[in-house]
Amino acid sequence: MEKAARKAGGRLRRDFGEVEHLQVSRKGPSDFVSKADQAAERILWDELKVARPGWGFLMEEAGEIEGDEGQPRFIIDPLDGTSNFLHGIPHFAISIAVQERKLGSDDWGDVVAGMVYQPITDETFWAEKSRGAWLHDGRLRVSGRRQLSEALIATGTPYQGHGDFAEWTRIFGALGPSVAGIRRFGAASLDLAWVAAGRYDGFWESDLSPWDTAAGCLLVREAGGFVSDYRGRSQQICDKQVIAGNDQMHSRLHKQIVTALK
Repeated sequence: MEKAARKAGGRLRRDFGEVEHLQVSRKGPSDFVSKADQAAERILWDELKVARPGWGFLMEEAGEIEGDEGQPRFIIDPLDGTSNFLHGIPHFAISIAVQERKLGSDDWGDVVAGMVYQPITDETFWAEKSRGAWLHDGRLRVSGRRQLSEALIATGTPYQGHGDFAEWTRIFGALGPSVAGIRRFGAASLDLAWVAAGRYDGFWESDLSPWDTAAGCLLVREAGGFVSDYRGRSQQICDKQVIAGNDQMHSRLHKQIVTALK
């Protein structure tokens, strides 16, 4: 996974240096995809299918590609933070996760490995189930802060055609006066990786996709944190609704969000 991400990351760095020359196609009401995004995904696909030829894929651009019966799949976002990339903001990442089948079932089960790679800073956040979360060879732990008044919280802001702005505004209105700060950096996979690294104390967002959060959810959990939806339910991949943080911070964020949405 890291070899594939570094190869794709090298291509992204080159394209980022020439961002003004990129040919960009429009694929939705405020959702742009560049040739750099597509090229990175192709590199990841080519590298990983050689390494694990029987495995399936779930990718942002190409969609789902079935693997051999009973085999795991890679969940890939080749460029999380596309808008940042296209505006010349050096905050974006490649996210790769591995999800296994449930034993004796065709349903998907545990996410057992995940990696978020930031090409510009050359940071590799990675985790394996029951083996912890790491930044390169250094162990990651979620922040130890317990009080909202001390907490720096990350979020993602709804935009044209994506998310419920009224809902987000109610949550922001409840949390804003209670916390030390709220940040919106525009790449959910990195937000979750930074929660795992203790840089952020917590995170909330809704209306994401599996490739945005699969690796990040595992990173937070393996760094000693908690991830759930707004109802407090823990799922392998929390994407439609995500709350993340250490045990106390997760609980406090959950209570605030539930109260805000009543």
